[in-house]
Amino acid sequence: MNMEYGKNENVVLDRARTFIYSSARLIDRMRFAYHFENGSKDDVLAVLSAYQNKDGGFGNALEPDMRCPQSQPVTTEMALGIMNEMESFDAEIMDGVIAYLKSISLPDGGLPRATTEVNDYPHAPWWTTEHDGVPSINPTGIIIGLLLRQKTRRDFIQDDWFQSHISFLWRSMANSLPGDYHDYLQWSEFLQNTPEQERAKTFAQILDDWLQGPGIIEKDPSAGGYSQKVLDYTPAPGSYASRFVTEEEIISHLNYVVESQQEDGGWAVSWPTVSQAVEQEWRGRITVDRLLTLRSYGRI
Repeated sequence: MNMEYGKNENVVLDRARTFIYSSARLIDRMRFAYHFENGSKDDVLAVLSAYQNKDGGFGNALEPDMRCPQSQPVTTEMALGIMNEMESFDAEIMDGVIAYLKSISLPDGGLPRATTEVNDYPHAPWWTTEHDGVPSINPTGIIIGLLLRQKTRRDFIQDDWFQSHISFLWRSMANSLPGDYHDYLQWSEFLQNTPEQERAKTFAQILDDWLQGPGIIEKDPSAGGYSQKVLDYTPAPGSYASRFVTEEEIISHLNYVVESQQEDGGWAVSWPTVSQAVEQEWRGRITVDRLLTLRSYGRI
């Protein structure tokens, strides 16, 4: 890296900071402050708790494409992801999460992707839900994987409701391949955190074969539309899919991320959003995510 390029990389962070403080949600301003300005993880968790409902689940558009105030499984998954990012699973928040997940656990295992309550509020079309109570690997895989990863609450691990989700995930992976990038996230999170690592090896091989299929990991950094590219699959060194991309591909995609920063300092959304406000909310989250990826590879 030459000195001039290094200066440009410092500019990337400065411009992103301006965007975050002028346009991002409070939750993403706090995430930025924690990661880049020695901010407090307690501040992040305090803001996150405002999205939690009395039933213990999360709603209130923490997932910006889903505007309903009621708790939703995917929105609760996002909350768990933020706590994992902070490496801090708050005990009080987790008490509520466990109660909520237990209350929506389906008889044969698996959590619903969404409930019909989303239909009463603005939402992205892919969240339209016809029936409650339909189990889905998305978001069951990540939720169970993160619950296995965290150490704050472990008393529920042998409970019937939790074990039913474990059984559901093994059945789901045995019966079908990942359908898309989002399924990949569910598979990989669960397989990396299950204590049954010998059993996981068979499914990890299936996932590895799928990852190497044509067009699964988009190698063209400038590909348009809603495509999942190298850095989506490998947001940090050592990511699950890192074995299936080259160093040259990583560098090419990092360069493209730097070059694609918008004039206002944020990064663009690659899918249609419900409103301009929703687009801006997503851009705040994506901008923090892009900065974390650039930093993990030593680019800022």
